[in-house]
Amino acid sequence: MLLKGVSTLKTTTRKLTTADVTALQQISIETFTDTFGAQNTAANMADYLATAYDLPKLTAELANPDSRFYFVEHDQTPVGYLKLNVNDAQSEAMGPAALEVERIYIRSAFKHQGLGSAFIQQAIELAHQDHKTKIWLGVWEHNEPAKKFYEKWGFQQFSAHTFTMGTDPQTDLLMVKDLTD
Repeated sequence: MLLKGVSTLKTTTRKLTTADVTALQQISIETFTDTFGAQNTAANMADYLATAYDLPKLTAELANPDSRFYFVEHDQTPVGYLKLNVNDAQSEAMGPAALEVERIYIRSAFKHQGLGSAFIQQAIELAHQDHKTKIWLGVWEHNEPAKKFYEKWGFQQFSAHTFTMGTDPQTDLLMVKDLTD
């Protein structure tokens, strides 16, 4: 599948299987560290990365029928990924009418090329196909570029929850977009 809305970068997307777990772990650690490493202690990052991106944990997430992962690839190399959750796979109990965008991770060299927008559009299309009435996500309260990006797409803050980074409790803002318009 070709991603829509991407400028001149030729990319494709594909749904992941458990066979992709090692590549998923690698890009997860790289992109998370790139995005949040400077704002967190090395110890908290190491603790979080070892837990969140543990191969058995990622394998279980990939095998969960209520979670979907998609790579965006350029020249057959993953440059980012999208993780979507429904039903009990959602990180918060949002009910059967909701689809969660849990992760949009893009490698730094490929940011600002429309890939995040293409992923949001893909998530919205999949939510419509699955007859969902809302799409939601969590974003770190200090991630200003991401908050502005989601607001541009019509997401509005409705709540917040605690995200624990190692020993540091942080606040994620919960944002929702109504799909019934």
